[in-house]
Amino acid sequence: MASQAPTIYSLQTPKDISLSDVEAELSQIWQSYGIGDANGALPAATRATTFSLVVYEPEETQYLLAASGYYNGPIDGILGPQMESALREVQRTHKLPETGTATPETLAILREEVAKRHGTEATGENGSNASYGLEAKSPRIADEIALRNPCRIIALCPITGEDEGVKAQVSAYCPIQKQSSSTLICCEYITLTGTTAALERIGGMIPALLIGGLPKFLWWKATPDPNNALFKRLAAVCNNVIVDSCEFNKPESDLLSLQELVETGVPLADLNWRRLSAWQELTAEAYDPPLRRASLREIDRVTIDYEKGNPAQALMFLGWLASRLEWSPVSYEKESGDYQITKISFLTQDQRQVQAELAGVPVADGGEIIGDLIALRLNSTNPQADCGTLICSETGGCMRMETQGGAQSSGLFQHVTSLSEQKAEVLLSQQVQRWGHEALFEESLGVLAKFLKL
Repeated sequence: MASQAPTIYSLQTPKDISLSDVEAELSQIWQSYGIGDANGALPAATRATTFSLVVYEPEETQYLLAASGYYNGPIDGILGPQMESALREVQRTHKLPETGTATPETLAILREEVAKRHGTEATGENGSNASYGLEAKSPRIADEIALRNPCRIIALCPITGEDEGVKAQVSAYCPIQKQSSSTLICCEYITLTGTTAALERIGGMIPALLIGGLPKFLWWKATPDPNNALFKRLAAVCNNVIVDSCEFNKPESDLLSLQELVETGVPLADLNWRRLSAWQELTAEAYDPPLRRASLREIDRVTIDYEKGNPAQALMFLGWLASRLEWSPVSYEKESGDYQITKISFLTQDQRQVQAELAGVPVADGGEIIGDLIALRLNSTNPQADCGTLICSETGGCMRMETQGGAQSSGLFQHVTSLSEQKAEVLLSQQVQRWGHEALFEESLGVLAKFLKL
């Protein structure tokens, strides 16, 4: 049974202030704290004392267009020609006035389409769906993080339209938990809203809002761009830059952008990489026995099925496997069709050839995470090698593998149990417990980049 979310106590609801008064207003919130109830005062409140988290939250319209299949450009909050064309296409398809702008009627239709695709209810006019919205009135991210640590969250929300400067809001929220009712652990929110250009102009002020001497994280919920001025400024002052490749609009090129960032020394983390941990652990366990460990080098066939739509998980898993077994990529090709087939060839250190196939499988009822792994098979063309392994996400996950004879050629069969903690908010609350460079992720990304460039 899922645990019930804690009640959120609002120490300060969102309040509009001038940008220069942010720190003074936050201090005033805590100086004036002293709320009582029928039985006396509420528990003492703990102010943010562990870390700062900057969240770059792109404008809703691009996410909706991309998720609905109308837009294939960068998620950057800028209303450019490609985005305008996509809006006109939506309006033409649904017989709305072709304005090329995000009218309320257009956004309502897009929200409905995205909701149907994800099996959720359409959101309200603020677009506060978990996939693309961060609304200060509903601090879902803070809910997850504040359960463990008090923190300061600075939300950067670019909008389209006229450049009217940056609007600032401050607020403070405290989850109330029965098991720890003696103290309220509170998150401070600073929300900065303006056009992309306006946010870039005040970029130099943002580092001053981070809590000095404590870890600083940047969660960049947009297309990673090594050349983005605001991104570069914030990445330079943060201990960790966090992305989620399940949201990438162009996974292959966006993963290459991640590798560019790694090469420039940016300490990077990908929440989607965390979703692969169970698959990596089961794969490693499969070859723990001494006899199987010896046959590990015999693997020369890899098949990975994933939910069609985003190959990031499959590509990263293959990058991890190739980096661990020291395979060098030699060819990369893609095939069109119902299944998004990608074939990659590698050479082992002793010049043996390895063939890998990634298949984007159409699924009728996809999960919340686009591109989740479904099944993987490792085996060998050597009939004497005891290296066959088949791992599936659920009973039906191996169906395609079995029809190809995978069940007969795999000596070990394992299931990945349902991953209930895949949501970005939960993974993020775990990620902020650590920071700095992740060697295994960076090595895997390096191999992945090599075969994507072929």
